[in-house]
Amino acid sequence: MSRKMYSIYHFFAQLYRNRKVLEFVDKLDDFPWDRELFSYEGRGRFPDFAIRVNPAGDPPGGELVEVKDSKSYRVSSFNSTIPTGTKQIAELTSGKRSIIREQMEAAGDHIHSLPLREVYYLLRGKSKGSCKIFLVHGNFFETVKVEELIQQAFGQVLEERLGQEDEAITPELYALLLRIFSRQDSFSKVRHVAKASVKLRFRIMTEVKKEGNIFNSKLYPQIADNTINLVIPQHSDADIARRKRHLRQALAKAELAQGTEFTITHPFNGDFFGLSYSL
Repeated sequence: MSRKMYSIYHFFAQLYRNRKVLEFVDKLDDFPWDRELFSYEGRGRFPDFAIRVNPAGDPPGGELVEVKDSKSYRVSSFNSTIPTGTKQIAELTSGKRSIIREQMEAAGDHIHSLPLREVYYLLRGKSKGSCKIFLVHGNFFETVKVEELIQQAFGQVLEERLGQEDEAITPELYALLLRIFSRQDSFSKVRHVAKASVKLRFRIMTEVKKEGNIFNSKLYPQIADNTINLVIPQHSDADIARRKRHLRQALAKAELAQGTEFTITHPFNGDFFGLSYSL
């Protein structure tokens, strides 16, 4: 009897085998998820799902999945959490996010045996009666590291405001301000002000530019309408060989043969391998 395996590749296999349901279900919440795959499941916070960790470690499992549904061929906005390719699990399982830690521990997960987790986004978009579904690695969206993205965006605000003020600041103070505001948690905490009857929290909303819109058929013509697609980085031959081996563990030989392999080139982040199936 073979041991149960958990990984993003097994998650994709579940999506593929239920692709007709995935295409037509009104809300993705109603999709018949194989919950045995998950050590955590939540709504309204990142991530929507955490895949269980494999004790044997090949594949390691433990991937984090965020679900985004859209009524158009555009990626829905990312609220509060900037898209990323990897995430330190300690950032999600400490402090106020103890609900995630408690669920993972209750599921018997070895949380800190895999400190750095890969992040994937399950995207569904519909347009003019057609549908595209993607399980795409977060590196497709994280072409600039999150800290650098925030720092440069804040730097633009600082430059604009300084241009409207009569007084200048020293380069040292300017650099310090950029360092302080390079972390997302500087914005995400609730702030309490004495005698105020409201509390304040700044939220970062991230919207995908056209280069990161994987639904865009002009930029990515290899991806046809009415398909379900796995899209993963192809930055080295060894990495893609490893990922293909994991796919063979999750999908039967006949299932793999029915898929179409393709390569797309992101304008800012190189090549990505894709595996596509008709819906």
